[in-house]
Amino acid sequence: MTETNSEVSEVRTEVVDSEPRWYVVHTYSGYEKKVMDSINKTVANRHLEEQILEVKVPVETVYELKANGAKKAVERKIFPGYVLVNMVMNEDTWYVVRNIRGVTGFVGPGSKPVPLTEEEMKPYGLTSNNSSESGKNVVVNLKVGDIITVVSGAWAGTVKAIQSVNESRQTVTINVDMFSRETPVELSFSEVKKM
Repeated sequence: MTETNSEVSEVRTEVVDSEPRWYVVHTYSGYEKKVMDSINKTVANRHLEEQILEVKVPVETVYELKANGAKKAVERKIFPGYVLVNMVMNEDTWYVVRNIRGVTGFVGPGSKPVPLTEEEMKPYGLTSNNSSESGKNVVVNLKVGDIITVVSGAWAGTVKAIQSVNESRQTVTINVDMFSRETPVELSFSEVKKM
């Protein structure tokens, strides 16, 4: 029994990380959006906004040829069965995400979640919050209603109005068209430019 307890405490100490990183969460097939929505609701309910920063289901636009020869744009999941979570890894956040309905676990050996590397994040427009510049606050004169252009990341080229500004996290929120509806997306100050 003593070995089991020491193994559990080893796993827990290995899981702790004070910097936010991107982790991959495995879900039941078809549950990706439900898991993303559930994590976001739980974060809001438990006030974990400073620990679980962002949840994404990476999608790409593909064009399907219909029977009548017309092309139809369709969003397709890049990684079916997976959700990406930018979070500070500790026992509480691990427990919250791991116990969301539809989640089967974190990607990594055994019970140890492994964060994505910089190289793995680049193709999907993900940014690391623990880069050497993360200690510096960017001073930007942005306010709700300002029109901005997204200059980098997955939404590069998008022109939208700012819905909210979070000075402490150095982010703005805009609404983008996703799944045929307006969806809020949070972007860092460094990813946007005021028009």
